[in-house]
Amino acid sequence: MDYKFSQGLSQVFKQSKSEAKRLKSEFLNTEHLLLGIIKTENSAKEILQNLNADLTQIRRKIETLNTASLNPISEEVTNISFTKMADHAIKRAELECRQYKSNEINTVHLLLGILYKYEDPTSNILGAYDIDYEGVSKEYQTMLKNSGQAPQMSAYDDDDEREDFEQMRKPTGNLGSAKSKTPTLDNFGRDLTSLARDGKLDPVIGREKEIERVSQILSRRKKNNPLLIGEPGVGKSAIAEGLALRIQQKKVSRVLYGKRVITLDLASLVAGTKYRGQFEERMKAIMTELEKNRDVILFIDELHTIVGAGSSTGSLDASNMFKPALARGEIQCIGATTLDEYRQYIEKDGALERRFQKVMVEPTSIDETVQILN
Repeated sequence: MDYKFSQGLSQVFKQSKSEAKRLKSEFLNTEHLLLGIIKTENSAKEILQNLNADLTQIRRKIETLNTASLNPISEEVTNISFTKMADHAIKRAELECRQYKSNEINTVHLLLGILYKYEDPTSNILGAYDIDYEGVSKEYQTMLKNSGQAPQMSAYDDDDEREDFEQMRKPTGNLGSAKSKTPTLDNFGRDLTSLARDGKLDPVIGREKEIERVSQILSRRKKNNPLLIGEPGVGKSAIAEGLALRIQQKKVSRVLYGKRVITLDLASLVAGTKYRGQFEERMKAIMTELEKNRDVILFIDELHTIVGAGSSTGSLDASNMFKPALARGEIQCIGATTLDEYRQYIEKDGALERRFQKVMVEPTSIDETVQILN
């Protein structure tokens, strides 16, 4: 059955799109849907008020978090697409509609869809005000019981509005898009934040101190490129994965909200570049993408391999192409290498060494090792 949107829900969608534009977001997320609920008159808003939710504080909290995580955008945002979280909330709203045997998907179904997923930051914001899925469900059932029937809903179904939002729900941009903003990086790297979002990264045990230190360095305005130094197999790459998990869970400073951690495969970047200039072309494409997309943090394992990578007579190596951009702060990079290779390659290159802030990575404790093995 193809369920219709209620008139109230169509108004919420329209308002949500306006909120996303106002906050200069390229994507419509669940917090924008919640703002749409709060800023229009509807049954979901009535339930939130019945549960004594401070709507003004919730609105300010959402706006503060969104403003803090904004990337500078010179022009007005025009093309807005749903995030996976928002898409999940709408699909869940359809299931709620079916469960309550309603003819239309209404604003309460959408609110339940937002609250259904505990890891959704918007659900966590509401949870701070004691608003949860069970509480809203109970209040909705009371509302239905008191009315003696399902709330009156208009037969209104704006086909254009629905078509507009169905189009927005098609994955675009960094969230599984058909046309990515970083095609070269996607080809020669792995998006760790995307893997974290899809639940494909293992949890990181321990390393809180190192991840916190890396987060602090990345949050600086200058000298903001951490370099992880430790013995082989000590878990340097796991720290980058732990950072990606924290970014996805929004357990980092607001400066890092919405950042993408992409690990660069230098071996595949160099592979097949037998003619002079091919490697430089690939590197130039990557540098251009990094400069245009300031939300990307590049992770280079075995950082010492960039010294001399791709070089031949009369050509530049990767480190000489990275250094100017790192000095100007146009790109952010996390490096990882061993102490011996740091001394042999990076420490000797003073210009490259100055671009990075060292973070020593010691072996895990016995207790942490047992936890990892379990």
